[in-house]
Amino acid sequence: MKATSAEVTVRAGTIEVNGASLYHEIRGAGPAVLCIAGATGDAGHFAHLADLLAGEFTTVCYDRRGNSRSSLPAGTVTTPVTQHADDAAALLDALGLAPAGVFGNSSGAMVALAMAIHHPHTVRAAVLDEPPLLSEIPSLDQAMTVIGPIVEAGVRSGGAPEAVERFCEFASDGAFRLLDPALRTRMLGNGRALFGTELGWESYRPDDTTLAGISVPIDVIAGRDSAPLFREAAAWLAARLGTMTQEVPGGHVPMFTHPQELATSIRPLLRRGA
Repeated sequence: MKATSAEVTVRAGTIEVNGASLYHEIRGAGPAVLCIAGATGDAGHFAHLADLLAGEFTTVCYDRRGNSRSSLPAGTVTTPVTQHADDAAALLDALGLAPAGVFGNSSGAMVALAMAIHHPHTVRAAVLDEPPLLSEIPSLDQAMTVIGPIVEAGVRSGGAPEAVERFCEFASDGAFRLLDPALRTRMLGNGRALFGTELGWESYRPDDTTLAGISVPIDVIAGRDSAPLFREAAAWLAARLGTMTQEVPGGHVPMFTHPQELATSIRPLLRRGA
């Protein structure tokens, strides 16, 4: 057990679910909220946001399987979005915190979406922050001509860690370099997941009938300063869920750059059903 401040205590541990050992952190008290990270899948993505939410919610952050302090079963070749949704639901069940409000950022928002589809009993309400459902986006090819060379140059220069760093710098609009050094180090070690077991997540695409049939409340948010492809993907999904995208300050990773404003924006959404 460790304290991040005089007010917020972090209760850290690991729990076995679906053959993997998942590292998780719990803060605060009140209705449960689960935060799901995108690329590099580390609980530390939400450290500041979770501290801000802890006064009202029991906030759970975790390392997704194969990332940072969570294990990957031997012989694993791929971990689809639905596997991570199974893990997140099982984690909440094991902790006795289901149903929870779920906040997912980037590809973590796709995991949250899959939870709402396949494990609705674990989701009280979901907030999806720029889920990169990019297979339907007209500007995908243009975006890939930018992202591909960034990753390839990193691999040539310094292997997977540098490729992760350059990708994170791109996706975070430069905020990656401002993160806690220990968090950055863990993120740089997650190249196997980002470029291996999670490769191809951009093709995840539930059909329209499935999306229209989701029974839990879902809100879709997007950063005011985000790249067009992320905003397009959010708007595409929101339309199929029968809602509209809500704008929040910042870019693709507002929990890094605008945690206070993000917390203010999502608190009422996470209270739904509590």
